[in-house]
Amino acid sequence: MRIEQDLKLDFKDVLIRPKRSTLTSRSEVDISRDFVFLHSQHKYHGIPIIAANMDATGTFQMARVLARHKLSAALHKHYDDAELLAFFGEQPESPPAFYSMGITQPDYDKFCRVKEQAGDRIQNVCVDVANGYTKAFIGFVHKLRKAFPAITIMAGNVVTGEMTEELILDGVDIVKVGIGPGSVCTTRKMSGVGYPQLSAIIECADAAHGLHGLICADGGCTSPGDLAKAFGAGADFVMLGGMLAGHDECGSDIVEKDGVLKMRFYGMSSREAMEKYSGGVAEYRASEGKEVLLDYRGPVEKTLKDILGGVRSACTYVGARQLKELSKRTTFIRVSQQLNEIFGQS
Repeated sequence: MRIEQDLKLDFKDVLIRPKRSTLTSRSEVDISRDFVFLHSQHKYHGIPIIAANMDATGTFQMARVLARHKLSAALHKHYDDAELLAFFGEQPESPPAFYSMGITQPDYDKFCRVKEQAGDRIQNVCVDVANGYTKAFIGFVHKLRKAFPAITIMAGNVVTGEMTEELILDGVDIVKVGIGPGSVCTTRKMSGVGYPQLSAIIECADAAHGLHGLICADGGCTSPGDLAKAFGAGADFVMLGGMLAGHDECGSDIVEKDGVLKMRFYGMSSREAMEKYSGGVAEYRASEGKEVLLDYRGPVEKTLKDILGGVRSACTYVGARQLKELSKRTTFIRVSQQLNEIFGQS
């Protein structure tokens, strides 16, 4: 046993210090990014925000709406072959959605079947596991990269620099960063394992960029300001679950409780998800997610406007004309309080 004494920070622990700026309007800020992925060599142009591959947010409907705004979605992995082929057979979207998969043999076989029929219409793959530190996960990434050298692979999740480096060297283009920060994730409570998300982003981004790889900050964002902090800390992409939940485009039923419309939202390691897709929680494991009822929020368009406007605003406060400049112009200051909540939260 050992104890690391270095300070580790989360979004709630910091604010971004303002700096002099020559910008006169948020409209002058370009929040799109251009990347060439290390291994696939595909070119990316878009706003680097991705809907999480949860069944409430990684839906075809969400992907279509986000694509109109130059954002992406990681589709959930529970669509069948025919549904996936129909979706990827639509007019090419920009930026295209991510096909999501686990690391079991059935996951791999299903991807091979769909990819064979869809061809180049599937360019991006999200390999998603809760624990990206296992030998099985690394072996799967090796196999996938060898079999499909031209696809862009996003994979995780991890939270440390050395594992980020290993994944990039093993063929991953975008390393997914985050263990336990999600709004409906209970991994930290159930297992005691995790890492403060802001520090994880800083450390993993530093490791990835040294090898010309990229990272996606996955989890922990509860407001547009948190996205700005993630990008300021070095994240190339940010993945959102809870912030996009509760909308018309989500794959959730609307229920009424005490006269208020609600939508169900649960973690993909929750009892609810495992009962829906895996026949229940296996005897050898525990649920590491929870279910909540969110207020029904209507179309996702207004939420997207708030998110994108908040990131643009952060850029104007530090004088960043482009999103790629934000991390270079970010200085974090530690705080003990974020907001004045005398009249409650809004």
